[in-house]
Amino acid sequence: MSRHRNGVRPPIHLLAAESDLVAGLALRTEHDQPVVAAMLLGEIERAELHDPASMPDGHVMLNSRVTFVDDRTGQAREVQLVMPAHANIAEGRISIMTPMGAALYGLAEGHAIEWPDLNGNVRPVRIIRVERPD
Repeated sequence: MSRHRNGVRPPIHLLAAESDLVAGLALRTEHDQPVVAAMLLGEIERAELHDPASMPDGHVMLNSRVTFVDDRTGQAREVQLVMPAHANIAEGRISIMTPMGAALYGLAEGHAIEWPDLNGNVRPVRIIRVERPD
């Protein structure tokens, strides 16, 4: 689903306990949101899982603040990746159960990917900065 610009999916790193929570959410919502659920489950399946002590810096996890650029439009955005109950786009909090939320999850600063948006159009996205949650 995600592709690095050279055609290879970039590596992703996730917290093991957090990935279990997100996978459970994806499984519970796959009837209502089959595309995003499949995206998340696919990315979790290929991720390298860590405990908090071994999690590498600079990777997106729940509650991270992420600055990314849509390379198609040149528009930069800063968002916080959250669970659906805490999402509020006007306040910059995007749900992990959106295509962009699923795209960002587990990636690192400097990664460039191509990912489908809500309309199915591929968007080239480049991650500029990741700030770990408090």
